[in-house]
Amino acid sequence: MKAAKFDYVRVSEAKEALSLLEDSDGSTKAMGGSQSLGPMLNLRLARPQKVVDVSGIADWRTVSKNGGRIRVGAAVTHAEIEDGVFAELRGHMLQDVAGVIAYRAVRNRGTIAGSIAHADPAADWVLATSALGAELELTSAKGSRRSTMPEFMLGAYAVDLQPDELISAVYVPEKTEQTRWGYYKFCRKTGEFAEASCAAYFDPSTRTARIVVGALGGAPQLLPDLSAKVAQEGLAAATPEAIAEAVKDIAPEKTAGDRRLFMTVIERCLRRALGE
Repeated sequence: MKAAKFDYVRVSEAKEALSLLEDSDGSTKAMGGSQSLGPMLNLRLARPQKVVDVSGIADWRTVSKNGGRIRVGAAVTHAEIEDGVFAELRGHMLQDVAGVIAYRAVRNRGTIAGSIAHADPAADWVLATSALGAELELTSAKGSRRSTMPEFMLGAYAVDLQPDELISAVYVPEKTEQTRWGYYKFCRKTGEFAEASCAAYFDPSTRTARIVVGALGGAPQLLPDLSAKVAQEGLAAATPEAIAEAVKDIAPEKTAGDRRLFMTVIERCLRRALGE
């Protein structure tokens, strides 16, 4: 199929994009890299009267350090993070994750904020930013507000984003000497969305310990008890029994085979995080 007719506007300033959204009564959609909205337009699952391309907004294509956190502009692409274009993200967990998102053609165009706003349960950025404890800067013509990932992603493809708001930036913690992380997902074929995934992030200097599971059909789920035990005792705490209990708590409806798959990605993620 082909997309229904719509007007296309490419903007260079956030103010212009936000003004167009404010005046549209919901009939205007923003587009970053078009890797999510593009297929929806072609399948006519989305039929906006106007599409506003925000990929050229200069301020949204920058990365900077800000009070112990790194501000990643909304229109920064997966490939730019993967390639280390921005010095602030070299050697960061985001760089590791960016390199395993879909295919290079997708990474060349897809943007970090576009992926998060789409909120696919199996997407890499929604899981990784949840593990990192990321904050989102949500901006409208009226001003800006902050949201955390648990507050923002309400469920599959459902987010706390008003029709006149856009994600303008993603804030993640800076890497420290003590930071450890792991990321592992199972896909039947390279480039496909994950059938089970896990991200882990530990930083003793900030007393941070998060093990988060994705591809559950909804928002990523934190494993608080297992996170605390592994932070205190190391990999020895991640016994098959402890992992099985954690998976049962977040996915009681899954079959035994599915739960085993999630157990495996958790175990492999933790081995990557803890260097064993």
